[in-house]
Amino acid sequence: MLAARADRGSDALQLAEIPVPEPGPLDVLVKVASAGLAPGMMRLLAQGAFRHLPTTLGHEAAGTVAAVGDRVTGIATGTRVRVHPNLTCRSCRYCRTDREMMCAQQAMIGHAAFGDAPMPLYDEYHDGGLAEYVRVPHWLVDPLPDAVSFDVGAKVHDLANAVRALKLADLAPGATLVVTAATGTMGTATIALARHFGVARLVLVGRSAERLEAVRRLSAGVATETVALEELPPGWEEGRGLARALRSLLPEGADAVLDYVPQGPVTLQATTSLTTGGTLVHMGANQAPMTLPMVALMRNCWRVVGTRACTRTDAEHVLALLGGGALDAADLITHRYPLAGADRAVEAMQSRTEPIWMAVVNP
Repeated sequence: MLAARADRGSDALQLAEIPVPEPGPLDVLVKVASAGLAPGMMRLLAQGAFRHLPTTLGHEAAGTVAAVGDRVTGIATGTRVRVHPNLTCRSCRYCRTDREMMCAQQAMIGHAAFGDAPMPLYDEYHDGGLAEYVRVPHWLVDPLPDAVSFDVGAKVHDLANAVRALKLADLAPGATLVVTAATGTMGTATIALARHFGVARLVLVGRSAERLEAVRRLSAGVATETVALEELPPGWEEGRGLARALRSLLPEGADAVLDYVPQGPVTLQATTSLTTGGTLVHMGANQAPMTLPMVALMRNCWRVVGTRACTRTDAEHVLALLGGGALDAADLITHRYPLAGADRAVEAMQSRTEPIWMAVVNP
């Protein structure tokens, strides 16, 4: 089969012909119809976060069950499924309390490992879904509702990540929410879900005014304003121009900031827009230091919450919204590529030369 692979000593995706995986006794073999793309995987690859190389990339996949192991029950061939990528022990205090992303063994199929503990599941199931077939443990497949396409099914994980961030914000009905990196995958997912979490007002922060205007239509029923970084005064990074722009729009402050920015001063400046008791939820892996005096947290009673992934419960929440018709995520898929063009797709997502909300590969 054709697969998008990463090899030792390389920071680029490579296409290769490899054998179709053989399912073990507890496995499910999925014929991939759609696989999600996440540009962050290439950054993690360059940082050495992939423990097993060579490996097939891609932690998001949906398709049809092609074969099941001889000890698997309740899953029939031909079933439409999405793959939940989180590999965890399933028994620790975090896994038992809907915090599986904190498990010491947490890793993702086709993606990175996040801890130092032994990871036998990741050792066995590190190959991902950017291929014609993917082999996974049977407990990591969810049936796809008939109304949910494979493309949307492949992106349930990103939608569930946004659900996790919204839950952590602990919003009251009628809340005001600031979303940074609002025109990217996580930003657009959050905008589409905001009304389901009681958000009454959105302020979207992004680089381009044109791209921000395009995503505004995703916020149907929610009052929405935008702040384009390209329209801020020169020197806004050092002069706290974003902080002033947000305070001008929100003199009473935002109830929460959901921050998906991977670098730079946006995180810190957006944080200062919080109202008393507000919450910053960060999921952007920004390496810029937060030079915020602790007294500001104390006086304002701010909460700062980090999260790196969703849980199975979050994914089930998304599937229920999609299956019941309350959420329509089809418009979030703006780009589709063949598997043979996966390298071109990753380059497009990294360069951001064109607006990409969510991208999938169709083998």
